[in-house]
Amino acid sequence: MKLVNYLILFIFFFTLGAQAQEKRFITVAQDGSGEFKTITAAIQSLPYFNYQRTVIFVKNGIYNEKIRIDQDYVTLRGENRDKTILQYSQLRTDWIANKDSTGAAVINLNGDDFVLENMTVENTQPQIGPHAFTIYGTGSRTILLNCNLISKGGDTVSLWDYKTGMYYHANCSFVGAVDFVCPRGWCFIRDSKFYEVKQTAAIWHAGGDNINQKFVIVNSFFDGVKGFELGRHHYEAQFYLIDCIFSDSMSTRPIYRVTYPNEPERERPFNWGPRYYYSDNKSNMQLDWNINNLQTAFGSPSKNQITPKWTFDGMWDPESKEGPKVISYQIKDRTLILNLSEKVTVIGKPELSSDSGEKFVYADGAGSDTIRFFADSVIIKNKLVGLEIVSGSISGTTAGIFERFADFTRLPK
Repeated sequence: MKLVNYLILFIFFFTLGAQAQEKRFITVAQDGSGEFKTITAAIQSLPYFNYQRTVIFVKNGIYNEKIRIDQDYVTLRGENRDKTILQYSQLRTDWIANKDSTGAAVINLNGDDFVLENMTVENTQPQIGPHAFTIYGTGSRTILLNCNLISKGGDTVSLWDYKTGMYYHANCSFVGAVDFVCPRGWCFIRDSKFYEVKQTAAIWHAGGDNINQKFVIVNSFFDGVKGFELGRHHYEAQFYLIDCIFSDSMSTRPIYRVTYPNEPERERPFNWGPRYYYSDNKSNMQLDWNINNLQTAFGSPSKNQITPKWTFDGMWDPESKEGPKVISYQIKDRTLILNLSEKVTVIGKPELSSDSGEKFVYADGAGSDTIRFFADSVIIKNKLVGLEIVSGSISGTTAGIFERFADFTRLPK
């Protein structure tokens, strides 16, 4: 019996120690003022299964490394968009010839709910045209926010979860050659700049797994070398361009489908037909295809309806400010068990207080959608009115552009 008790105590304290070592905020600084000097080392410090959002804050500097992120719920945040620079020279063909475990891009992303913000990421290989990924990803709910994403090659930003991939980008600058922003799945981009370095297509889309997959670009500017093309696709695709500006350098050629009449084995299914939709885009050139035709899209959406939530068919709203809500709860003596609308990240030792002054101290549940609190005495239901958090924090873990704190004020009846 004593041995069993010792084992229980050992497991208990070992678990506490492991939890204590998992930091939710990590600093990278080349001058040694952070926990790590490289982004790679910071990523390698993360647990293999990361259940809560972890922010890796990168101080200004030029970081010559390429990285791989397998964990979910990681935010990589630079100190300054133009002064926090992650760069590496990598041709895709060179990687194929000499494969390493990191990947073919500067950022190789396998986890879901990744957020990149306030950084410049550049593939510095010098050739114009060949595949040279800056970001390659197979995760879903990826956010790129206030970033410069640069390559002289093709496929600069390649997010390729073709079944369930959802991506949101805002206030970014994209530079590259062939198909340099080329999502597979669902993608929404706003308030961004696209610069094409070759007389080829800037944007590309693949949406063949689900008829609702779409690529939406709002309030953005397209520029590049003289004669660059707007976009193309090989697979089923669906494009929406709203309130965009096209420079005089752009070719008048509309978005087009690539076909292989002499190589029928390379042809892709095209059962859903051309789906290119425009509204209130501006150009000094005569573009016969640049007409307001949203009424011809499925459901005839108005321009104001075309939001991120609409783009992702209600499956994700990265612009939401609403935090997790209590959807059900249980009282067991002195324990309050709260079931939330999404998984949460817990910081510190949260404490809840009710209108009647009752206190409830956080016990466990971080990284899940069910959390427990303890009270000093048996909990009475009518003393749970007006719950609010008075210390620590509990926030939603799903990727979003706002930190979304859990709402305990309204418990379900």
